[in-house]
Amino acid sequence: MNKLNSSIEIKGLKKKLGNFVLGPLDLDIPQGSMVGYIGENGAGKSTTIKLILDIMRPDSGEIKIFGKKSSQLSTQEREKIGVVLDDIHLPGELNLKQIAKFCEKLFHTWQVDTFNNLLEKFKLTENKQIKEFSRGMRMKLSIAIALSHGAKLLLLDEATSGLDPIVRDDILDILADFMQDEQCSILISSHILSDLEKNADYIAFLHEGKIHFMEGKDELKEKYALCQTDKDTVQNIDPAAIVGRREHNFGVELLVEREHIPLELDLTIERPSIEDIMLFMTKSNLSDQRSFR
Repeated sequence: MNKLNSSIEIKGLKKKLGNFVLGPLDLDIPQGSMVGYIGENGAGKSTTIKLILDIMRPDSGEIKIFGKKSSQLSTQEREKIGVVLDDIHLPGELNLKQIAKFCEKLFHTWQVDTFNNLLEKFKLTENKQIKEFSRGMRMKLSIAIALSHGAKLLLLDEATSGLDPIVRDDILDILADFMQDEQCSILISSHILSDLEKNADYIAFLHEGKIHFMEGKDELKEKYALCQTDKDTVQNIDPAAIVGRREHNFGVELLVEREHIPLELDLTIERPSIEDIMLFMTKSNLSDQRSFR
């Protein structure tokens, strides 16, 4: 990755919260890309995003956005960051007209036409109060706000979680349109890995506070393979090639590094999904294995 064109650069980031330690993390978000940030509950995904947004302060390490430390960003540069968290944090009594007026005062770069077009596309009711919105409607509103002030970087924390497939698909289409501009970037954390399979360019896997890999989505799925075999055949496979395993009554299912599988074994292999890779690695106690970066 060309670090000169990184929207976000994280180096040696560390944060301790009680018994949990995030990091040290090194992570780059390349300009013009969507990075899917995955991991189990409590892995540290939301904490990472809060640190990027300066909602939390790191114990050590450095975060740069658009090549600058967060504290050095101008007001105009901060307005180029769009944020969608797991819920919208606005008073429930406000309606869309009032929100538009509020945002016009908040953002110097507010784009009223863009906002109105997104409201129409999302079919959001103008006079309805936020407290009457469903979760899907609130997430659509959050996306509309984030995309209506000239953002070049979107940070989305579980923005599609709990939404029905139709709403998620609408949001993913909007994000795909946003990514048509090669200067734009997205960091999205999500438990719905099928969404990331559709849109993400890179996948960063966080487990127990550590990033175990950050790789291109397509390269990742080519690097690993799933295979079904028996316990005797497993003995002929280099243990270093086995990323994870599940034993059941019919034999053994393995996640393996494709290039290290002996051809003479003539195993039947399949391309794994991102969810397969995450589940095998998570259940294989990565902290005791080699690094997957």
